[in-house]
Amino acid sequence: MDGLTVLTIVLMAAVTYLTRVLGFLLLHGRTLGQRANAVMAAAPGCVLISVIAPYFVSGNRADLIALAATVLAATRFPMLPTVLIGIGVAALSHHLIA
Repeated sequence: MDGLTVLTIVLMAAVTYLTRVLGFLLLHGRTLGQRANAVMAAAPGCVLISVIAPYFVSGNRADLIALAATVLAATRFPMLPTVLIGIGVAALSHHLIA
């Protein structure tokens, strides 16, 4: 691994940690309203969609199979099983099709 890659990883980790610390410091001791709680509850789903959205236009069959399985799982299961199913189907489909 070259130095630029290591620097990129370290900076990404620092920014991630900084957002968590700042969120805690800014919201510590505050009570969120009903609308803010709804936004916070929806955030993990929004992040997941932003990660998988590019695969909607992918021409790769393995990616499209994994996407379909993830969407189907999302209609039936909570977040963690959905993510695990999506990862598993992606790995299996890439192994079998590639």
